[in-house]
Amino acid sequence: MASAESSQIGRALVGFSLHGIFPDEDVSSSPIEVGHLAPALESLAAAKSKLEADIHIINEETASDVSQWVANAKSLEDDINRTRNWASDIVRRSEAPDVSGKTIQDAADKVDFSDRNEVELARDERHILQSLRLLEEAWTVLDSIPASTSCRVMKLLDIRAFELKSAVHDVFDHVWSSLVRIDVPTNQVTVYNSREDEQMSLADAVIGLKAYKEVDKRMAVLWQGLDEALLRPRSVIERGDVPAIRVENSTLALDGKAEKTVPSLFQDLEIVLGYLSERLPEELVYSLSTVMMPDLIPRIITAWLEPVVPTSLKDMDEFQKIIGATKSFCSRLETLKFGGVEELQEWVQNVPRVWLAKCRETALELIRTKLALGLGDPKEIERVETQTVSQEEGRRFAPNSAVPANSDGWDAAWDDGEVVANNEDQPRQLDNEGDGDDGADAWGWGDDDDSEANTTLTDTNSKQNNPTEEDDPAAAWGWGDEEDATGASKDDTAPNPSTRELTLKETYNISSMPEPVIALILAILEDGAFLVSSDGNPMAAAAAGLFSLPTLVLAMFRAVSPHYYASNVGGNMFLYNDATYLSEQLFEIAKNWKARDDLVPRAKTMLRLDNDVKALQLFATRAYSSEMTTCRTILRDLLGGSQNLLQQDGLGSSDLQSQVDNAISYVRTTAASWSTILAKSAWSQAVGSLVDTTASKFVADVMDLAGIGQDDAYNIANLIARITELDDLFLPPGAGKNAIPSTSEYASGWLRLKYLSEVLQSNLQDVKFLWMESELSLYFTVDEVVDLIGLSFVDNARTREVVREIQGRPHPRGSS
Repeated sequence: MASAESSQIGRALVGFSLHGIFPDEDVSSSPIEVGHLAPALESLAAAKSKLEADIHIINEETASDVSQWVANAKSLEDDINRTRNWASDIVRRSEAPDVSGKTIQDAADKVDFSDRNEVELARDERHILQSLRLLEEAWTVLDSIPASTSCRVMKLLDIRAFELKSAVHDVFDHVWSSLVRIDVPTNQVTVYNSREDEQMSLADAVIGLKAYKEVDKRMAVLWQGLDEALLRPRSVIERGDVPAIRVENSTLALDGKAEKTVPSLFQDLEIVLGYLSERLPEELVYSLSTVMMPDLIPRIITAWLEPVVPTSLKDMDEFQKIIGATKSFCSRLETLKFGGVEELQEWVQNVPRVWLAKCRETALELIRTKLALGLGDPKEIERVETQTVSQEEGRRFAPNSAVPANSDGWDAAWDDGEVVANNEDQPRQLDNEGDGDDGADAWGWGDDDDSEANTTLTDTNSKQNNPTEEDDPAAAWGWGDEEDATGASKDDTAPNPSTRELTLKETYNISSMPEPVIALILAILEDGAFLVSSDGNPMAAAAAGLFSLPTLVLAMFRAVSPHYYASNVGGNMFLYNDATYLSEQLFEIAKNWKARDDLVPRAKTMLRLDNDVKALQLFATRAYSSEMTTCRTILRDLLGGSQNLLQQDGLGSSDLQSQVDNAISYVRTTAASWSTILAKSAWSQAVGSLVDTTASKFVADVMDLAGIGQDDAYNIANLIARITELDDLFLPPGAGKNAIPSTSEYASGWLRLKYLSEVLQSNLQDVKFLWMESELSLYFTVDEVVDLIGLSFVDNARTREVVREIQGRPHPRGSS
C-alpha cells in the first residue's frame, strides 16, 4: 500500500516538473509520510537521467548546424572589426592636417567624402549654394554605402555632415539677415536683391530655404516683423493719427500722417506689397501670402470696411467709392502675384448682404439703446371718433341736445355716456359685440363683423347699425370716412334728419419710445421702396430683406421692453399704451402705403405689417393683463389673501380696519398713477377692476362666516362704508354733492357690496322689502339671501315665514 502511494507521489512530482501538470485531488490531498520521499526522489532521478539522454541524442543530430552557426558568427565579428578599423582610419586620415593628396584620394575611393573640406572652404567664403551642393553630394555618397546606419562609422559620418550643415546654416542666417533687414524700433524694412559684400542673392536664397525646408518659416518671420514694424501701426485704428508709409532710399518706412480712409489705407498697402513683389522671388511672394493675408484681410474688413458701411441709402454714394477702391485693391494684389484675397473679394460680392446686416444690427441696437435710456417724457395723444347717433342718443350724451355735430362740446359725452365691457383684463373704449379677447379692441381694431358695426354708446346698449362699413379694423373708429363739409357721404345720400354726427375725444399718454420706432420703420421702408424702383442699384438685392426688417424691430421691442418698462411706476400701462399706439400707427402706415401713387406695384406688395399689428395688439393685452394681475394679487393679499379677512386669529376690529384702509389706500395710489397714463375709459375700467376685486373679496368673506351677531354686523357695515368711499373716484370732475358716481358701471360687484351692507343693517321686514320691492334680487340669489338671513337672524317662526315668502318669489323683478 505504501509502495503504491510512493509511486503516485513520484509520478505527480515528475509530471508537475516536466509538464506543469497539477496532480489530482485524491493525490494532492493525501498525507505524505517520511517513507514516501525516497521512492519519489528515485522517480525524479530516473526522469532526470532520461532527459539528459534525450539532450545528448539531439546534440549529436544537430552538431553540424551548430558548427556552421558558430563559424558565421565568427565571420560576422571579423567583418565588424574590419569595418570599425576602416572607419577609424578614415576619420583619422581625414582629420589629419598634413595628409598628402594620395591619402585623401585613398579615403575618397573608400567613401568619397573628401568634399567636406570643400564645404568648409565654400562656407568660409560664403558660397552658400556651393556648400549646400557639396553637402548634398556627400549625403548621396553616404546613402550609397552598403552599411547599416546603426554602424558606428555611419553614425560618425552623419554627425560630421550635420555639423557641417549647421555651420553652413549659421552663415546662411547671416547672409539672409543682410538681404532682408527689419528694424522694428525705427519702423523700417529693407529688402535687397543682392549685396556687394555677399555671394548670395535672394533668388539663390530660395534654394537655401528649400534645402533647409524653411520657406514657410522664414516667410512667417518676415510677416511678423513686417507687421510689427509697418502694417500694424498703419492698419490698426487708434484714437490718434495713423502714420503713412513711404519708400525712401529703397527702404520702407513710416512717415508723417495718413488719412483715416479706406482708399488711403489701400494706397499705402499697395506701396508695401508692390515693394515686396518687386524684390522678392515669386515663390517667396506666394509663401508670404499664405501667412500674411489670413491676418491682414480680416483686419481690413473688421477695422476699416465694416465701420464705413452706411445704415441707410443717404450715404451710399460715398460707400460705392469705397467698394470701387476695394475691387481695385483686389485686382492689384492679383497683379502683384499675392494670393489669399478670396475673403476680401467675397466680402465685396456680398455687399448687399453686408449692408442689410448692418441695417439690421443698427436698427436693433437703436431699439436697445432707446429702451436703456428710459421711457422719457410722456406725450399726450388724442383719440377722436365720429359716430352717427340719433337725437335721442345725443340727448343722453349731453344735457343740451342743441350742441351741433362735430362740436367739441360733445367731448364730455365720451366720459359720461360710454359703457365698458366687464372684462377685467381687456380694456375697451367701446363695447363691441363679437369682439375677441384682445386688449387692442379697446381702440376698435379687429372688428370683423361683415354686416354691421354694433357700437354701444349708452347704458341701455343702443346700437347704431352701419351695414355699409367695410370689413376693416379701422371701421370701428371711422377711419377712411370721406365726407364733404356738409356731412354728405360719398354716394351723396342725404343723411337722416333724425340723426346727428357725434365726435368723441379722449386723451392718453405714451412714452418717448413709440415715435423713434415708427420713424425707424418708415426710414427702412422708404429705403426698401427706393431700391425696388431703382434699376441697376448694387443694393437692390437687399430690398426684400429691408421689408422684413420692421418685423425684427418690433420683435426686439416686444422681447426687451417689459424689462425696461417694469422699472417705472405703472410701466405696464405705459407699455400697453405704447404697443397700442404702435399697432394703430402701423395700421395707418400700411393703409397709406397701399394708396401711394409714387410707389411701384412691387413695393406695395412687399409691405406686410398685418401680422405685426396683430402681434402688437396681443402684446398690449398681455402687458395690461400682467399689470392687472399683479395689482389684484397685491390687493387680495392686503385683504387677507387666501384667509377670510373677518376670521383671522388675533385680529381685533382696529386691525381689520387697518387692513381695509391699506387696501383702499393702495387702490387710490394706483388709480392716481394710472390717471397720468391711461385714457379715461381705460382708467375707469382698470380702477373699476381693482374696486370690484375689493368688493368681491369682502362679500365672499362675509358669506363664508358661520354666523353674524349684532356687533359683527355693525363692524362689517362700518368696514363696507369705508370701502364704498371709493365712489369718489368715479365722480365726474367738478361734480356736486348730488352727483351719482359711475362705479357700478365698471365694478360688477359694487352694488352687491352696498346691498350686503343694507341687509346687515336691516330687520326681517326690511330684508323682505329689499327682495320684493327693491333690487336686492338683481345682485343676490335666493339661496344667498336665505343664507344671510340664517347668519343674521334667530331661527323662529317669523324668520321661517320670511324665508318661505322670499323663496316663493325667486325673481320678483321679473314677475307681474
